[in-house]
Amino acid sequence: MPAEALLSVRDLRVTVSGGRAEAVRGVSFEVAPGEAVGLVGESGSGKTLTCRAVLGALAPGCSVSSGEIEFGGHDLTGASRREWLGIRGSRIGAVFQDPASYLNPSLPVGDQLAEVLRVKLGLRRRPARERAVELLDAMGLRDPARVHGQYPHELSGGMLQRVLIAIAVSCDPELLIADEATTALDVTVQAEVLELLARLRAERGLSIVCVSHDLAVIAALCDRIVVFYGGEIVESGPAREVLARPGHPYTEALLRVASVGDWGRRTLEVIPGQPPPVGASLPGCRFAARCAFAEEACSAAPVPLTAHPGGREVRCLRPEAAGRDVVTVGAGAREVDL
Repeated sequence: MPAEALLSVRDLRVTVSGGRAEAVRGVSFEVAPGEAVGLVGESGSGKTLTCRAVLGALAPGCSVSSGEIEFGGHDLTGASRREWLGIRGSRIGAVFQDPASYLNPSLPVGDQLAEVLRVKLGLRRRPARERAVELLDAMGLRDPARVHGQYPHELSGGMLQRVLIAIAVSCDPELLIADEATTALDVTVQAEVLELLARLRAERGLSIVCVSHDLAVIAALCDRIVVFYGGEIVESGPAREVLARPGHPYTEALLRVASVGDWGRRTLEVIPGQPPPVGASLPGCRFAARCAFAEEACSAAPVPLTAHPGGREVRCLRPEAAGRDVVTVGAGAREVDL
């Protein structure tokens, strides 16, 4: 893990359904200044709940039951609503899937961006508008002055995502959480948004937590990868090494499903079985029922997350069983060489 962390999540546990089910189970990871960390895993694995906890924006019925969230040396676990308002948008920005749902359809996008600058930075109306146009230009939007006056329904999905990124970085935050920020975009626009995020990271020293189902996105953007399954971390480490030589059978299965490679295949590979229900209590490895390498011991007792050379951690009794060289991660009509 990074020696000096900007964000440190320690043994985080999040409950849902009013505390009746534990959906995030003892998650720990760190993000260093300027580092990009990717969170991957199937739907319901706990990635988004973890990010929502980091943002202090859990939905009603969800709560942090234990653990610590430390940001910039301050413990946010018990932060008040007022303290969160001073952090969200100012020091931690966020971008989500389906940007149109996060923008007011009745207001021009430039006014919404300028409003953030006025509320968070105290800018007056004219300086806020000028700064908003500058930010839209920095996001690579053509004719930013015209875009400033347009409504969300007049912009494409890629343009809306750039507007949302402009809002997220408008106050020069230290950390950006991008939760499936490229999922709804076509391949070309997705590549442009990834390039934008990489440029913002390089220019601003921005740290990024990137949540994605697309392993090619993680390979292109992230330094390290954290693999979630059933509310737990099952593997973490340098992204290139984890994606090239997975140590957990679940990571290997994700790569097998994602690696297109053979375009002549008539069937799409899947991971047999289903993830455990959210909050399900299992005595042993939560992936055992779907694992081709599972033994009786795997289901008998909890499997710890064990440190391995090279800064890697794997939650598996037989990490050598999953190891294989995976040289390409596919994503739709494109591939990323590791």
